[in-house]
Amino acid sequence: MIFKLVGDGRPYPEHGLTHREWAQIPPRQVRLDSLVTTKAVLDLHSLLAKDSTFYGDLFPHVVHWQGEYYLEDGLHRALRAALHQRSVLHARVLSVPDQGKPSLR
Repeated sequence: MIFKLVGDGRPYPEHGLTHREWAQIPPRQVRLDSLVTTKAVLDLHSLLAKDSTFYGDLFPHVVHWQGEYYLEDGLHRALRAALHQRSVLHARVLSVPDQGKPSLR
């Protein structure tokens, strides 16, 4: 199994981070088998495109909430890492508490 679970939707509360705020979070290693996806469908054009990260962040966005790591953005990058037989990837991880303001970590 590549991911811990294939989900469909974001169960965590809205965090409201902008692309600029995501970019301030330093990337760190995350195991693919600890991630729960928030999308159940992948567009093969995105997966196979050579310039798929040209207009976006180079690192996937992961939300840590209630002990789980949710892959919010970057499913195609995570799957590409798995196809290259890597078990970890570098991602920006945002910790969202049950209540209160998210913390960058």
